[in-house]
Amino acid sequence: MRSELRLEPETAIHAQVMAAREGRNPRVIARLFSGWAVFGERQFLRGYSLLLPDPVAPSLNALGAQERTVFLLDMTRMGDALLKVTGAVRVNYAILGNLDPALHAHVFPRYTDEPENMRILQPWAYDWEAAPPFDRGAYQNLAEAVRRELTRMGVTKPMRFDPGANTGEPPKS
Repeated sequence: MRSELRLEPETAIHAQVMAAREGRNPRVIARLFSGWAVFGERQFLRGYSLLLPDPVAPSLNALGAQERTVFLLDMTRMGDALLKVTGAVRVNYAILGNLDPALHAHVFPRYTDEPENMRILQPWAYDWEAAPPFDRGAYQNLAEAVRRELTRMGVTKPMRFDPGANTGEPPKS
């Protein structure tokens, strides 16, 4: 894709995909057929994740029929894996692209222990700034469980690097 040849990424989605490819994105869960499963920067709902297409596309409608189908299947398989390993009761999905004008899908596990007033609201009703930031150490077990489930489903591809291996930070024990 022409935009990926530029020195600086066009959007935050481009930057995250480049970091995932290079092993610099510690939020990576797995490489899927259509792109990268990554945890959200803020974990207001345990396991909140995104699917980032690789290569990056401007929108779902810019994909051909086969690529669109694979992206949507990968998105729902992420939801299936999260349902199985987190104990969530349902999953909400969102594809907007308004803030970062590049295709990406939000995958929100929803839980019975959410505050009662939040259970029926859309995820953007949460105070994202007050939510804990993603911490690889705290989410390592969940990442491994989701990756195992996605692998069991047959939807993962090999990764060149362990997630975040090239961040320059010392490994956490």
